[in-house]
Amino acid sequence: MDFLSFKELISIPVLIGFYYLGAIVFPFFMWIFSKWAVKKYKLLGDVQSKGKELIWGSLNSKQKIIFIAAFLMIFLFLELFWRLMFEFLIAYMQMRDALLR
Repeated sequence: MDFLSFKELISIPVLIGFYYLGAIVFPFFMWIFSKWAVKKYKLLGDVQSKGKELIWGSLNSKQKIIFIAAFLMIFLFLELFWRLMFEFLIAYMQMRDALLR
């Protein structure tokens, strides 16, 4: 009954599960988004795609390095942000539990 009346929360185990789910799924979405951004806005310079999908082989070595560096920077920032957000939420739940005891 405590679970159904929200007197006992399952938030911390669920938050940890969502953290790991997001930490695994984020890189895939980031890779898809970064490929879309390069194709849409041509962020890496003048790529002769002319309506075709951007092909990795059509990039020169400098563009490849920029693409990988941007991907890694965004990846690290998002992973750090994701971790800090969940640490804050878990700390909030732990404070709530400590105040109710």
